Amino acid sequence: MIVAAEQKHSVGYYSLLGFEREPFATSPDPDFFYPSQEHDKALTMLLIELRLRRGLSVILGDVGTGKTTMCRKLLHELNQRRDMIFHMILNPHFGSEEQFLIALIQNFSIDIPSRINLRNLDVTDLRDLIEQFLIRQTIEENKTVMLIIDEAQKLDEATLETLRVLLNFETNDHKLIQIVLMGQLELYAKIVNMDNFMDRISFRYTLNPLDVVDTKALIDFRIQRAGYRGYEQLFSDEAVSEIYVQTKGYPRKINMLCHKVLKELVIQDKKTVDRILVQEIIERDMAFDIRRQN
Repeated sequence: MIVAAEQKHSVGYYSLLGFEREPFATSPDPDFFYPSQEHDKALTMLLIELRLRRGLSVILGDVGTGKTTMCRKLLHELNQRRDMIFHMILNPHFGSEEQFLIALIQNFSIDIPSRINLRNLDVTDLRDLIEQFLIRQTIEENKTVMLIIDEAQKLDEATLETLRVLLNFETNDHKLIQIVLMGQLELYAKIVNMDNFMDRISFRYTLNPLDVVDTKALIDFRIQRAGYRGYEQLFSDEAVSEIYVQTKGYPRKINMLCHKVLKELVIQDKKTVDRILVQEIIERDMAFDIRRQN
C-alpha cells in the first residue's frame, strides 16, 4: 500500500485526478489570479490610476491575501501595452539613497555617457539623470513609466522619502513616474505620520480575506483553470465550508490546504473531498506542529 501511494504521488496527483496542471500551486501565476469582487476592483482602479498618471498608489493586505498574485496579474496586463515602461522591485532593501537611485538607473536601462561612473555621482546628479529620463519618456515619447514595489513594508523611511522626491517630478497635468506600493498592513503604520507622503497617495486600497462564497468560487476557478476533465464534484459543500473555517478566507492558506487534501484524496483512492478528509489533514498538521515544538 505504501509503495502504491508513493507511486501515485510520483506521477503527480493532479494528473491522476484529471487535471492538466497543478491547480493549487502557491506560486503567483497570473493565470490563476481569481478576480474576487475586491481583487478585481483593486486591479481595475489601479490600472485607471496608472493610465491617468496620478502618481502614487498603495495596496495593503495581510499576509496571504493575494497581493503578489495581483501584482503579477498587473505586470501581465502592462505587458500587453507598448506605451508602458515598468520595473518591479521584489526586495526593497537599500543601504543608502545613492544605492537606491543607482538601482533605478540600472534597472530602467537609463543611458549615461560612458565616461560617467555612477558611483562617483552624488544624490543630486543621480536624481537629475532620472528626471531627464522621465522627461524624455513621458513628455517626448508619450510613455508611462512605472515603479512597482512588492513587500513595500520593508522600505525604510529614507527610501520612502526618496520616493516622495521622485513624485515631485511632474508636469502641469501628470506625474512623470507612477509608483505602486504593495505591502503588508505595517506599511501603513510607517507612512501614516509622513504627511508629505500621505498627501501624495492618489489611490489606496486594502485587500481583505475572502468570504465563504468567494472561497468556493476560488476553488472552482482554479480547478477549471487547471483543466479538470473529471465529472465528479471534487469538493463537497461541507468540505468547502470547513476549508473556509480553517483558512479564514486567506487565498494562500486555501491553496495550501486544497493542495494537501487533493494529494490525500489520491492516496486514499477517493473521489470527493469531504469534511472528514479536511479535518484529518488539519489534525495531522496540528499533531506535527506539536511534535516539532517538543
